[in-house]
Amino acid sequence: MVQNAVAAVLFAIIGVVLFVVAFMVFDKLTPGSLWKELIEDQNTALGVLMGAVAIALAIIIAAAVH
Repeated sequence: MVQNAVAAVLFAIIGVVLFVVAFMVFDKLTPGSLWKELIEDQNTALGVLMGAVAIALAIIIAAAVH
């Protein structure tokens, strides 16, 4: 039981790290600053796109970890 909990926490940490790295790569591959576009310019379309990317990355990472 404890071993399963430790494995779940470990996989969660790995998933979050992969998620952050994937977003950093996505930010580097796109022209301009995503943060500036989202926060300062309040670009709603980019927010929706980033949300879709977040969901897609989460599904891919979950499938890879599982």
